[in-house]
Amino acid sequence: MSRAVVIAVLALVAAFSSAATVLIVNSKESNKPALAEEQRTVREKFFGSNMEPPPIKDGQEMRPRW
Repeated sequence: MSRAVVIAVLALVAAFSSAATVLIVNSKESNKPALAEEQRTVREKFFGSNMEPPPIKDGQEMRPRW
């Protein structure tokens, strides 16, 4: 076998193995269930809501220490 044939075969094997890996990983992610509403409400209650805190009025100005 010539060197070009060996390189072509190795490239094909690498392409097929990477395609198989992508398909396997994607199939595992699609089986993962989404969060239930109960879990979502418990998480929001524990960590707080996604709302930003209100701005501080009349607060102290922050300046560098130099």
